Amino acid sequence: PFQATQLWNSIIHALHNQVEIKRRRQHLKTYRNCFTGSNAVDVVLSHLMQSMYLSCNDISRLKGVRVCQALMDHKVFEPVGARLYLFKNGKETEFEDTDTSLYRFVNSSLDRLLPRKNKDNESLSPEQICKQKTKRCSKVEELLRSIHVHTSLPPKITVNEPTHLLSKGVIEDVWKEQTLLRLLQLIDVPLLEDILVSSVKTKSDSFGKEEDMIISNTFLDREVMCSLNLPELDRWLYAAIECLEYFPDQFLVMVSQQLPQSTNNPSNLNTYKKILFDAIMKYYSQKKDSLLAIQDFDIHLGIIELIEKGKTDQALEALQLYLKLLAPNISEELHRLLTFLVIASESESYRLQKQFENRFVIIKTCTKFILQNRTLSKPQAELLTQFLMDNHAELFKAPLTLLELTSRRLQSLLEGQDPDINSGFTFCQHITTKEYEDQKQQTNQYLLALIREMDNDPAVPLKQKKKLI
Repeated sequence: PFQATQLWNSIIHALHNQVEIKRRRQHLKTYRNCFTGSNAVDVVLSHLMQSMYLSCNDISRLKGVRVCQALMDHKVFEPVGARLYLFKNGKETEFEDTDTSLYRFVNSSLDRLLPRKNKDNESLSPEQICKQKTKRCSKVEELLRSIHVHTSLPPKITVNEPTHLLSKGVIEDVWKEQTLLRLLQLIDVPLLEDILVSSVKTKSDSFGKEEDMIISNTFLDREVMCSLNLPELDRWLYAAIECLEYFPDQFLVMVSQQLPQSTNNPSNLNTYKKILFDAIMKYYSQKKDSLLAIQDFDIHLGIIELIEKGKTDQALEALQLYLKLLAPNISEELHRLLTFLVIASESESYRLQKQFENRFVIIKTCTKFILQNRTLSKPQAELLTQFLMDNHAELFKAPLTLLELTSRRLQSLLEGQDPDINSGFTFCQHITTKEYEDQKQQTNQYLLALIREMDNDPAVPLKQKKKLI
């Protein structure tokens, strides 16, 4: 039971030291010190694989979600925004494994990791204190088993040193290295120079400074909320306004001036939708660069080839790995744009054109915003855009294979091993000496047959035959 408690505490330590905590904006409001649900699941799974030596066959993402649900139920962290309001009113709240669900650590969560000195305990005998600890630890062990982290905790489980002993730079380098190596296993990339160094232009976080809370973004949000005169915006408008967060201030002011001052008729929502849709299309049409960098063409082409061959699972994993290599602000902007495009493409949404379905219009119009490369054919680019839209809910999650490989590499660093001895990847297939000799003989036979075929071809001139042979 004490080992189960140690594991439980190590999971909380890993969360506190590895999740990306920053100011985030959601549904027209800014929240401080938040992390996303999918990021929390990534950290938990990585820690469990590292601490318990589990493989991706032993643990699933669903089990990681159950662990996070248990952590939230035990007040380690709590949801923010509207979900926090429900949470405080005693209603059951489900943990969501998405990039749009935000959570914040409860202030007292770190205190729970330390032994509490209690006046009541001072009057208890050592045997009574031991019984209390055993009872509490048994509950933790029962909890871990109930969420199916492992069918049974081993009698001697070794919880390794927490990864926060490694510097943040080292951890980031390991993540990038393993991401690149796994990506190279899935697709054929002839040159590495363009992806070893980030090829995307980074820009400052749109809400990373204190003064960003009082710019025209907030003015536009209030303008829309007040002028709609409705209790809440529908998901279409929410997704559109989330996209506007990345627009320049002058552009936002121009859009807000086009919006009617007030409306008493909900049917006039179509007017707002038309204005916002046209604004988003105009903004991205004016941008010179697409969101996915042209320099990464080889990666894009490799993923498209996987889709064309029907290897959708590999294509999805390759996209997840590639998006991990993008700058965070570019990845977030792409995520918001894809979410809006998926909602806007639904048949029951606001009709974009009378003669064509919304999905057709979106793919034809917006493909160049996401991927613009003259080397790719238009059908290929549209195929990738369609695949991105169809899988947008899974794109920004870390694959289990990557979590497992990264955990193993971090563990080897903590144990002082040479990380280059065993990378965890195999690019060549080991064969026996007999198999090698057989293949060599076959190769010679095929070459001889090819030479005879060319020599017996009367259509090839003698000079050309000698050159070919």
